Amino acid sequence: MTVKWGIIGPGRIADNVAPDFAHVPDAELVAVASRSTDRATAFADKHGIGRVHTGYQAILDDPEVDVVYIATPHPQHRGQALAALRAGKAVMVEKAFTVSSVATREIAAVARDRGVFAMEAMWTRFFPAIVRMRELIAEGAIGEVRSVQADLGVRNRTEADDRFFSPELGGGALFDLGVYVISFAQMVLGSPSAIAASGALAPTGVDLEESILLGWPDGRSAALQVSLQCAMPGSAMVIGTDGWIEVPPRFHHPDRIVVHRHGADAEEIVLRAAGRGYTHEIEEVTRRIAAGETESPVMPLADTVAVQDIMAAVADRLGMVPEEGPASL
Repeated sequence: MTVKWGIIGPGRIADNVAPDFAHVPDAELVAVASRSTDRATAFADKHGIGRVHTGYQAILDDPEVDVVYIATPHPQHRGQALAALRAGKAVMVEKAFTVSSVATREIAAVARDRGVFAMEAMWTRFFPAIVRMRELIAEGAIGEVRSVQADLGVRNRTEADDRFFSPELGGGALFDLGVYVISFAQMVLGSPSAIAASGALAPTGVDLEESILLGWPDGRSAALQVSLQCAMPGSAMVIGTDGWIEVPPRFHHPDRIVVHRHGADAEEIVLRAAGRGYTHEIEEVTRRIAAGETESPVMPLADTVAVQDIMAAVADRLGMVPEEGPASL
C-alpha cells in the first residue's frame, strides 16, 4: 500500500523534510498547501510535488491525500490538526505539538474519538542510535537508570522581529529547543512529579534560556538546559547504577552512542540515519497508517501530552504566557 502525503506549511523545516520521502518506498509526497500560491508553487517545483493547494482546507478536501505533515509555526498546529482529523486525514504534527496542554489534549481526544492516526514529529526517537540506546537500557546494560542530563543551545543573533522572539509565532527557547531535552528525559524516565525551572525572558515575553530540573518520587532526576543566547554542546547522558550511555552532540539527531559499563572499556556504537534523518519518522507513520493503526508505540500521544504538560509547567515557572492559536483554520 502506498500512503500519500501532503504538506501544510512549505517553510524551512518542511524544506528539510521533503527530500527524505524519496527514502521511503511506500510513502509518496503528492501535495502541498500554503496561504501563498507562489510559495506553495515554488516548493512544489523544487521537490517535484504534483499538486498545489492555496489555503489549508483545500488539501484536506483532496481525496488523494491520506496524511498531512503539519509544519507551520507551533500556535497554528491546533486548528490545522483538528481540521485534518475531522476531515479523516492522519497527521504528523511538527514539534512542539502545540503551545498548550489544553490544545494538545484536544487534538489527542479528537484523534482517538475519530480513530485517525496522529503523531508528534519527534524525529529523535526514531534515529537508529536512539533506538539502540533504548534497547540497551531495557536490557539492563547500565543497570537501573537514575538520571538524565541534556543541553541544547544556539547563539541566536537574529533581529528582534525574528520568529524566535514572537509570541504569536510560538517563539522562545522552550518550544524550539526545550521540547528536545524534555522529550528525551520523558522518554527515558517517564513523567516527573516535580518540576523546577529558572531562566530569562525577552522583552516580547518569550523565553531566551532556562535550566530545568525534573524529579521523581524515588529520587531519579533530570537536569536540562536550553538557550537561544548561548551555544551549547548539545549532548545528552543517561546514567545508571552500572554505567552510563553518552549521546554525543548533537544528541537530538545522533549517529552514534558511547556505552560506558562499570569496569569495562567504553564501547562506541555507530548507527547512521538514512537521508537527512527524517526518513525514520516518515517510515514509522507510513507503516502504522498502512497497518490501520492510530498511534505510534514509539511516540504515543500520551507521551506528547506528558511532554506538553512539562513545558506548560516550565512556562508557568518562568512567567511566560504562550499564545495558543485558534481551534479552527
